Amino acid sequence: MGFKNIIEKFAVNYAHNSMQKSLYDGLNINILDNKFNKIPKPDTEYMLYAHVPFCHTFCPYCSFHKYHYEQELAVHYFANLREEMRQVKEAGFNFTSMYVGGGTTLINEPELEKTLVLAKELFDIKDISCESDPNHIDPENLKRFQGLIDRLSVGVQSFSDDILKKVARYDRFGSSKQLQEKLRKAMGVLPTISLDLIFNLPNQTKEQLLHDVKIAKSIAPEQITFYPLMKSPLTRDAIARSLGVDDSDNEREFYELICANFSDYHQSNAWAFGRDNANLRDEYVGSHHEYLGIGSGAFSFLNGELLINAFNLLDYGRMVKNHESPVIAKCSFTKKDRLKYIFLTELFDGGVDIAKYNEFNRANIHKELFVELNLLKLVNAIYEENGMIKPTFFGKYICLVLMRDFYAGMDKVRAIFKDDAKIKRSKKLRIMEENTEPNFDNSVISPKAAV
Repeated sequence: MGFKNIIEKFAVNYAHNSMQKSLYDGLNINILDNKFNKIPKPDTEYMLYAHVPFCHTFCPYCSFHKYHYEQELAVHYFANLREEMRQVKEAGFNFTSMYVGGGTTLINEPELEKTLVLAKELFDIKDISCESDPNHIDPENLKRFQGLIDRLSVGVQSFSDDILKKVARYDRFGSSKQLQEKLRKAMGVLPTISLDLIFNLPNQTKEQLLHDVKIAKSIAPEQITFYPLMKSPLTRDAIARSLGVDDSDNEREFYELICANFSDYHQSNAWAFGRDNANLRDEYVGSHHEYLGIGSGAFSFLNGELLINAFNLLDYGRMVKNHESPVIAKCSFTKKDRLKYIFLTELFDGGVDIAKYNEFNRANIHKELFVELNLLKLVNAIYEENGMIKPTFFGKYICLVLMRDFYAGMDKVRAIFKDDAKIKRSKKLRIMEENTEPNFDNSVISPKAAV
């Protein structure tokens, strides 16, 4: 192993350990006894995040907050979501951008349509992004969202029939050939379609990865995203059961292969690639440091604090109907942690504008992050040019590692907040010390039982 490889391996391990320490020190969440109202700051731009916690199929690598879909329950839920939206408007918030995540956001098209129409009526929203699975991209269904949804992210995960069968998507969403047919029909209905795929799955071969790249590019969506497999305590065993255990880790090698095969695309961030130099925002945390979440289990990041809405559907609905804030917990971060988080998300998104960063954070980045910047420069992960701090190719991989670990930490938060009994008997939770191995089968299979 050459000296350069040794240095880079050290840097990757150091980045991973630093993120783990930051999560360990920072994710200390207070369960609230009193009502907590979200209040906007003057002259601050916010993004609205809405969570739709329903799915027909549960993939082993996904730990997002969700329940099996029941139509009657979903209709009530969307009504509550719209009511919370009105209450947010009454509190004085305004938004220029909206992201709808899940779950499967298009699982009930009429209810989602009513929700998006209301959002545009209430707020100055210019663009809306949504997620979907391949079963909800029929062109006729998508046409109803013309003028509403600007960017639709479709979770494909793989075009390998072998992998699709192992993760229980083959029977639900179809073979690779059927997926390709669905996707090609959907192209052009909405302004932007993004295909989401996963790499570094256990036992995934280089040939399977290159096949995914080839097929995705042949479909020619506006954006293609390759996420690294994100293992968390909540998904580890399910991944092992469905895909097996693989001692090898091909993340770095596969990432280099992906980037090499997308050299003719514009790299929007560390893991997203836009066609025709499209600069598409794949992760909203990079371009929206302040966002407000509505819905069961939604996160908000406001004024340097992580706010968590009630996960329990009955509690969430009761609070909204009583005109109470559904926030049940919050986590405050130190100024240094906030500065590091914002630096990471902006670097992941392509670069940090030094002047804008200093103005937004009322800080001096070279002084506040002196050690971090110099370490990154030492291992050739960043460079400065025309007032910007930009990642090198190796720096993009460092960002991928850090963001993957950050999302795994958020998965652990979700895992704990699915345990209703734990939340109701706790006052403070040190997230990284908590056990996240409980059995949530009842709450996943029967949402009515869960509430």
